Amino acid sequence: MNLYKDLMSTLPDGDISQVLIGLRWTAVVSKVYGNLQCGLASTLAANHDHHSAPDVPSAGQLEISNGITLAACAESDSSVMRSVGVAAINSLLLSQNQPLVDQNAEEVIAAYGNGKRVVLVGSFPFIPRLESRVGNLTVLEITPSPGELPKNLAKDVIPTADVLAITGMTLINHTLESLLDLCSSQALVILLGPSAPLSPVMFDYGVDLICGSVVTDLEQVIRAIRQGANFRQVHRAGVRLVSMARETLLIDYSI
Repeated sequence: MNLYKDLMSTLPDGDISQVLIGLRWTAVVSKVYGNLQCGLASTLAANHDHHSAPDVPSAGQLEISNGITLAACAESDSSVMRSVGVAAINSLLLSQNQPLVDQNAEEVIAAYGNGKRVVLVGSFPFIPRLESRVGNLTVLEITPSPGELPKNLAKDVIPTADVLAITGMTLINHTLESLLDLCSSQALVILLGPSAPLSPVMFDYGVDLICGSVVTDLEQVIRAIRQGANFRQVHRAGVRLVSMARETLLIDYSI
């Protein structure tokens, strides 16, 4: 199994309209079936060694690529190009009619984590509010802040989780599948964040629920990303927070 190839095998092709690699977020705008749609992904840090190979080998030419070619960059050796690839996957996915519910990740985790042990992979701004709403919260981070644990403890912490919530950024740094392998078969697994693909393919890999995003105001979102906006600013500019779940998972639509 190859997660990236499985994702791409379900995608329609499209013409690339814009590729924007911002300070915090990468956006790819594609035209599929006559519709413009925008996919997002976290921008992984670039290599600042000016003597090394370029992070974006085809800089200035990316919009010449078709959608599938750009999506294949999710498997690139370049972290920046992996961000572009995941954003392209998310852009092309939006043409598919998936059952989406207007729910944000904080409310979903709080509801399913009530009285349970929650492990969150990735640091999110809602963590201080979430701590009092779940039974127990453990946060794993690459560069942990006070109260968070380093990623090398994942093998000890993740198997104990009743609810495991993983940032979609793990698709970009290629750690998602190894993290999923660590979780209990009884755990509820949530993939969250704008980088998370809203695709049922994720359910084949052990994810139960996806909390992602849909760009609703293309012009404003592109302007915000171009000017270095964080996600709170991008969200206000025009992003809808949505969830989709595997068919066997009963969603509480009142969350």
